[in-house]
Amino acid sequence: MENLREQLAELIDEAELEWLKPHIQKDAVILVNPDLDLLDVAVAIASDNTQSVQHWIGEQLLVKPSPEILSRWNANPQQKFQATIVQPYVLVKEASA
Repeated sequence: MENLREQLAELIDEAELEWLKPHIQKDAVILVNPDLDLLDVAVAIASDNTQSVQHWIGEQLLVKPSPEILSRWNANPQQKFQATIVQPYVLVKEASA
């Protein structure tokens, strides 16, 4: 498990909206709440920790970007994200300005 965490930690990178757009169109992007750690979420998904993932979804801490969020992102194309890929998903967290 520790090895998985290290591997996933290396995959977290900064992303720009332009890079995310093809993934958004494929409905593969999941927005991670600012209160959650992106690495913790990636590890939970990669290791099939359905209990944690279902809890976060239930609390709306993991969501698909709504039309309102997408509109806000499109209005601010310089927005940066922390992002990582856990197939088939792209997990993103809005980077604080």
